[in-house]
Amino acid sequence: MSTNSDEGKRNGDLSYSHPHPSKDIKSTLGTALLNKKIVLCVTASVACYKSIDLARLLMRHGAEVVVVMSKTVEQFISKDYFVWATGNKVVSDLTGDLEHILLADYGKSDLVVVYPSTANTIGKFANGIDDTPPTSVLSVAMGSKIPIVIAPAMHESMYDNDIIKENIAKLEKNNVVFVNPKIEEGKAKIADTEPVLLSIIKILNRDRFFSINEDTKGADKSAEKIPFVKKSEKTIFETKDSDTKNFFKGKKILISLGSTVEYIDPIRTISNTSSGKMGISLVKNAIKLESDVTMIKGIVTHCHDKIVDGQTNGPHSKFKEINVKTSQQMRDAIVNELNSSKYDLVILAAAVSDFRPSGFSSAKINSVMPSLTLTLVPTSKIVNEIKGVCRDLFLVAFKAEFGVPVDVLLQKSYKKIVEADADLVVANDVGKKYAHVGSDLNEVFLIDKNKNYYHFPTQNKNDVAANIFKAIYLYME
Repeated sequence: MSTNSDEGKRNGDLSYSHPHPSKDIKSTLGTALLNKKIVLCVTASVACYKSIDLARLLMRHGAEVVVVMSKTVEQFISKDYFVWATGNKVVSDLTGDLEHILLADYGKSDLVVVYPSTANTIGKFANGIDDTPPTSVLSVAMGSKIPIVIAPAMHESMYDNDIIKENIAKLEKNNVVFVNPKIEEGKAKIADTEPVLLSIIKILNRDRFFSINEDTKGADKSAEKIPFVKKSEKTIFETKDSDTKNFFKGKKILISLGSTVEYIDPIRTISNTSSGKMGISLVKNAIKLESDVTMIKGIVTHCHDKIVDGQTNGPHSKFKEINVKTSQQMRDAIVNELNSSKYDLVILAAAVSDFRPSGFSSAKINSVMPSLTLTLVPTSKIVNEIKGVCRDLFLVAFKAEFGVPVDVLLQKSYKKIVEADADLVVANDVGKKYAHVGSDLNEVFLIDKNKNYYHFPTQNKNDVAANIFKAIYLYME
């Protein structure tokens, strides 16, 4: 066992004495992990090269990352890559400095993540064996109650091994969080970096991901008693177009729109009847404002004029279109965009499927079956993930109901604000005679965090979109 007299390491500090250039990327995509110290354990899977991407992604959201690796990882990748990625020294041996204690003892770090984790590491950890740097760190972290996240990577047959399943279940009972692998080509491939990032953010920011029911047990109980206050729309309607344009010019905006489909078999789906018209109007207005616009477009059921043309595309605007079909594809596209670029504003106008079939038939289901029972399971709530990926953006969500009183519409919209930490919710009743699904008209309510709301009477959707941007401008300026 080697020794290391580096005084910084004795104090639990594995950083260099000089500022490392790699740390310049910290917080470039958000601050959800600002001032958080994360230990990234890397084990000897061929997927270990992907851990560099995770390290950088965590840093871009504000984290300080220290890598602890198995010695055999160096058969796949040099530890110098991890020094470059994190700007910190790498632990590949346990020395007289007791690195596993310095990193994972009480209060030394905020979270430990294993990415990737082999079946061997899972088995050792589950059975109290700590004969490698990662397993030693894990053993100490569990004892000191530091949160642990594990992303397995192995062949599918190994992942289906009952003993490995028992080991995973044993660790889950001890509050270890597993991010499930992707089952593809006979392999349990390591999860992408984004789901791991979101799991980490949720763990380290638990108070921001409570449901409204949990919130109302505490301080937000009083918020339920606060009445909604109607504000005059005149302030919004009279806002100058030039002021709105000057504000949004060059701003980076992401807008989702359209519906999504969920596959039952290769040719059958379930979906909803959203037309996508409101979202298209928002995109056109954003382009006219000369913003840098990314459109995540689901299924649009009505014909539309070309979105980008000589009239709508301002000389200083940029436009990017990403087409998706399923709710998972939409979620992945949005999260990928937020992780790759810093956005000022996100507007989620898409009507994402709330449920999907629990299973998918790879072959066409026989149409002569006397009956067919579908089990539906909830899809993930994309809107609830946005502020976890990037706190600093302005988030506008949409809420559609059918045939409900205004007070119910407002209450459900406010619930969405609380759950998603949204800044504004645009709500509408699609049961209205002149504002039904597919109509060119809309009647909406804008609700904010303070339970103030504005009512936009029935208007053409292009006018509604223009007024929504005016309202956002007044809130963001």
